[in-house]
Amino acid sequence: MVPIVEPRRKPFWKVLIRERHFLIMLLPGVLYLLLNNYLPMAGTVIAFKSMDYRGIWGSPWAGLENFEFLFKTTDAWVITRNTILYNLLFIVLITTFAVLLAIMLNELRNRFAAKVYQSVMFLPYFLSMVVVAYLVFSMLSEEYGFVNKSILEPLGYEGISWYGEPKYWPYILPMVHVWKNVGYSSVIYLAAIIGIDHEYYEAALIDGASKWQRITRVTIPMIRPVIIIMTLLAVGRILNADFGLFYQVSLDAGALYPTTNVIDTYVYRALLQYSDIGMSSAAGLYQAVVGFFLVLTVNALVRRYSKEDALF
Repeated sequence: MVPIVEPRRKPFWKVLIRERHFLIMLLPGVLYLLLNNYLPMAGTVIAFKSMDYRGIWGSPWAGLENFEFLFKTTDAWVITRNTILYNLLFIVLITTFAVLLAIMLNELRNRFAAKVYQSVMFLPYFLSMVVVAYLVFSMLSEEYGFVNKSILEPLGYEGISWYGEPKYWPYILPMVHVWKNVGYSSVIYLAAIIGIDHEYYEAALIDGASKWQRITRVTIPMIRPVIIIMTLLAVGRILNADFGLFYQVSLDAGALYPTTNVIDTYVYRALLQYSDIGMSSAAGLYQAVVGFFLVLTVNALVRRYSKEDALF
């Protein structure tokens, strides 16, 4: 037998020199990641300190006292329940509508019309949440809102005090969130659909597959890895609520707290009231750690059933 000779590996420094152009292109992104994501991690020590005028390193240690704020208050269950349930609903709605819109845009034969629709759907993503809050207020204002004055009252119904009735907001907030963010996700899924090799569709067409079968048997299975990755990223932030959505869109109305109060808004109000930086840092660390383990758990489940679709 002829012995198999493994090729000699090049020295690491030679590989760096050969790939220097790619490394230079990668450098800005790596620096941004280090400065924006990893360097601030040193500040997590604040979560375990009782902050005072002596600063981060001079303040005394508080142990886990800052974390007790989130778990010993009477509102702990309400804010945790609201945060998790809203985010689960957002994940389902955004994924469903974004995939549907991406498929519909891909089926348009008029490319100009497709670009116009795509731009119109993407526009709300760039709007400030302050602007969105005023748009919602113009629709729901009890005295001057479009819904009351132009729809309900002309039909003979009495106007609704939208900002005084918490039962309506589990429906209002998801609608606003989907309207604002579905365009961003649909663009990502549309890019994945465009990247599918047309030979798959041609083979399905030859086999007599209908339009619906081509979508369900070719398009969706081919973009499944992207759907899984987007879902994993969303699961990692399941304890991080959209602060602007829950605080500004609801106008911080006290009557709506049972259905609009989430971890982020609760910590923000407590920070304004007590000026306790350690407590707010503890809440952020708690959200990050739980999100990290959720991503690991969900990714492990994905690997168990479909290893090639897992994130890592």
